[in-house]
Amino acid sequence: MYDPIVEPYPQSWQQYPDSYWARSITTFPETTSLVNDIQADVAIIGAGYTGLSCAYHLAKQYGKSVVVLEANDPGWGCSGRNAGFVLPGTGRLSLTDMEVKWGEAKAYGVFQEYMESIDCVNDFIEKGQIDCDKTPGGYLKLAHKRAKVAGLREQAEKLNERYGESVSFVCSKDVSRSFLKSANMYGGIYFDKSFAVNPMKLVLGYYQMATEAGVKTFSNSPVINWQSKSNHQCLYTQNGRVTAEKVIIASNGYTGKKMHSLVNNCHFPVLSSIIVTRPLSSEELESIQIKAGLMAMDTRRMKYYYRLLPDNRILFGGRGAISGKKADNPKHKKRLTEGLKQTFPILNGIEIDYFWSGWVSATYDNYPRIHHNKDKTVYYSMGYCGSGLAFSSLAGKRLAQSMYEPELLPDLPFWQSPLRKFPFSRFRRVGLSAYYTLASLRD
Repeated sequence: MYDPIVEPYPQSWQQYPDSYWARSITTFPETTSLVNDIQADVAIIGAGYTGLSCAYHLAKQYGKSVVVLEANDPGWGCSGRNAGFVLPGTGRLSLTDMEVKWGEAKAYGVFQEYMESIDCVNDFIEKGQIDCDKTPGGYLKLAHKRAKVAGLREQAEKLNERYGESVSFVCSKDVSRSFLKSANMYGGIYFDKSFAVNPMKLVLGYYQMATEAGVKTFSNSPVINWQSKSNHQCLYTQNGRVTAEKVIIASNGYTGKKMHSLVNNCHFPVLSSIIVTRPLSSEELESIQIKAGLMAMDTRRMKYYYRLLPDNRILFGGRGAISGKKADNPKHKKRLTEGLKQTFPILNGIEIDYFWSGWVSATYDNYPRIHHNKDKTVYYSMGYCGSGLAFSSLAGKRLAQSMYEPELLPDLPFWQSPLRKFPFSRFRRVGLSAYYTLASLRD
């Protein structure tokens, strides 16, 4: 499997992973590779949520000529591999963490931005009439042990009292009564505005909208060389070149190790893996009683996340391998299967029909950035820390605004500083291995 810490860019002509999402697509769009030299106002690297959202807004709202370069096909990266959770948030900072770090006013603004990101996805779905199996049901963050309950209760109270958001604390009895029957769950916080989607259908919907707006997307065209000139940028693929005034890096967790000095060693690609079961029987569904459309995640350091799919399969995800070459090791599938059994003991031994992995992008200080170089010719958005489906869609819009209407940007930390480099970056995976061991023991 492609490894962004080891390789400079993904090799082209790689198939989508054999995932539940890819199998759900009956007809993929026809795509072409770049085979000549072209010019554009803006060139974008990466045809995922961020890149396609930005391309659409640049073409539709600002009338710019836009070229998107994708190493494989649209949605080949994390945008087509994630769990399809449309959530109010990204990064790894809790509400309390944000209030301590930035103060109550800024924390409120960040949370409102997260909520707006959900509206942004809804807006795409409605405008593009995207058939992405949108399923209402909300998001439930569950305490996996009693010591975590008080923190979730406090967060729910703050959101209601200070921010007026319709979130609620759910005690353990109400979890069992209204949401799901699971082992070792002691209450949680419920966000009713969240919903689930088929992420592959969603990103292909973005691709269609961008194409109809005049965006040119070239597949199987990884950037293998980048030259910055005095008044333009040149991106070279295997068979062509794009000359543009501005470039956007929108490859997030799939950003290669030597993409650009702005982002090199400034993020940490980490693997997340997913299994999908066979369809559950009526007896199994009755036993776990999971609410239709519900998305759930626990409070472990080594988090598990899961949902009931429209055809009554269980999607169950968590951390994957340390490196790309070990992504398909059966032990990682086995670990998730064991986590599924611990969560729903009745499903012990159930057949697993799908297993795949994808890279997410973690940052040194646990929140993403939307930033640029000094002369505002190179921009990027990355570091979603594994929960960026909604935020990345809004980030594309914010990137377009930061280029041509920066006065519209809300005064928030995301675009006030660049990504921080990881100290001792060559030892990131040594540290990750140690963290996994310690976190598993603590959990």
